[in-house]
Amino acid sequence: MANSMQRNWLQRNKWLLLRRFSQLSILALFLIGPILSIWIVKGNLSSSITLEVLPLTDPYLLLQTLFTGQGLKTIALIGGAIVLFFYFIVGGRVYCSWVCPVNIVTDAAQWLRVKLGIKGSVPIDRNIRFWMLGMSLLLSSITGMIIWEFVNPVSMLFRGLVFGLGTAWLFVLAVFLLDFAISQRAWCGRVCPVGAFYNVVGKTSLIKLTANKKKQCDDCGDCYVVCPEPQMLTPILKKKDNNELIVKDSACTNCGRCIDVCDKDVFEFKTRFYKIND
Repeated sequence: MANSMQRNWLQRNKWLLLRRFSQLSILALFLIGPILSIWIVKGNLSSSITLEVLPLTDPYLLLQTLFTGQGLKTIALIGGAIVLFFYFIVGGRVYCSWVCPVNIVTDAAQWLRVKLGIKGSVPIDRNIRFWMLGMSLLLSSITGMIIWEFVNPVSMLFRGLVFGLGTAWLFVLAVFLLDFAISQRAWCGRVCPVGAFYNVVGKTSLIKLTANKKKQCDDCGDCYVVCPEPQMLTPILKKKDNNELIVKDSACTNCGRCIDVCDKDVFEFKTRFYKIND
């Protein structure tokens, strides 16, 4: 990569390390209960309660439950409202890059692809994730069951870590092989309905990635290499006559990798109201 020696390793991986700390810390909080009987958090990423006080509920789970025709408990609604408000502020797909443990699996697949120099990738339409989202809701309505939870790799990974090796790991392995051997960054960016749901949630979020120093961009392409949704960078970097500075595409996961690798400091996190003359 161009200019790759201008930053040291820590500078080029700061946001990545923060993300891993976040993902592993959250996972640890859920695991120390069933493994060590230290119950700080009870439940899982779909529904939990922290210190017997703070309820958190995945709003996607609530939506599926609503489609099944089942009643929604008040505490679940409160937990869902808290989560929705949080992602309204920080960005919906922050869940994908800062919370979801399967992201570690898909990032590992991408890392291995790069290390082995694998270039080939089967094209998969990015809109499939929205079809998957709609299908999960439709099937929940037809069957009266929360269908996605039967195949959710996040739930499978959690069960595998708690209960040991089993068929749950096959789902996690399938996600890894999809991204590694079939289609680059396919699961998170093209298939996962959870990502599609949070994509919709993040459309009006407050925190956005900005290319506030885009005039310093030297077209090295480092950001495109590391970005899980590189198509969103083109409108703000390649259209030289465009004064737009904010990445409006809600597919952005706010992972910060473009900030890490950009030697020209083109990118920063700002609010959606940021203007160049701030």
